[in-house]
Amino acid sequence: MDVFAEYGHAIASVMVFTLVVLFMAPFTALAKTAKGLAPGATPSQDYADKAYRLNRAYLNGTETLPAFAAVVVAAVLMGVSPFWVNLLASIALVARLVMLVVHIRGIGKPNSGLRSVLYVLGWVCMFVIGLMALVAAF
Repeated sequence: MDVFAEYGHAIASVMVFTLVVLFMAPFTALAKTAKGLAPGATPSQDYADKAYRLNRAYLNGTETLPAFAAVVVAAVLMGVSPFWVNLLASIALVARLVMLVVHIRGIGKPNSGLRSVLYVLGWVCMFVIGLMALVAAF
């Protein structure tokens, strides 16, 4: 498996992102249970409500993780430059982690604030990794 060793940061980024999402799941469930919500229910859409923010952060992670994993795995399998894949995957991960803190703590505006900037930064990194994998495929 030496061929994958060059992509250590990118692979670790996918694993950390996955573990963070898995770690958030029970805390999200506990926050919703504390509000008396049934399993699978969504807290009312009030950004001032910590349970709502935690649930949205968790759902955002579950929505984004498959795309992140897909582009990183595709880039690794296509042999895209390990430097760029590692760098962009690491930046995307850091942006996601900071965004998670901003989201859960309710820092900034609900829309078009720091959280949005961090989301776009992570999205751009994933998009570029995906494009590099696509170019490498042909």
